Amino acid sequence: PMQLNELEAIIRDRQQNPKPESYTNRLFDKGVNKIAQKVGEEATEVIVAALGQGKTEQIAELSDLFYHTLVLMVERGITLEDVYAELERRHSR
Repeated sequence: PMQLNELEAIIRDRQQNPKPESYTNRLFDKGVNKIAQKVGEEATEVIVAALGQGKTEQIAELSDLFYHTLVLMVERGITLEDVYAELERRHSR
């Protein structure tokens, strides 16, 4: 199964080696404001799915949110390792 670190690597590769028809590259081309907007839209869709849709729809929306969050992270120079380190700091008391 696809792991988040694998998806992060694919997104980083798209940033460094753009492909003309890539949705990821279209997001990078539009910049951080559009990427952040997409994260917000997907977060809202996760909430809507949680309140009134089934598990399949919830999984699809969570997947979209994870993907767009990773695109935002790559755009801002943040890695999963950065996030893991922060979670470790918070929970290793």
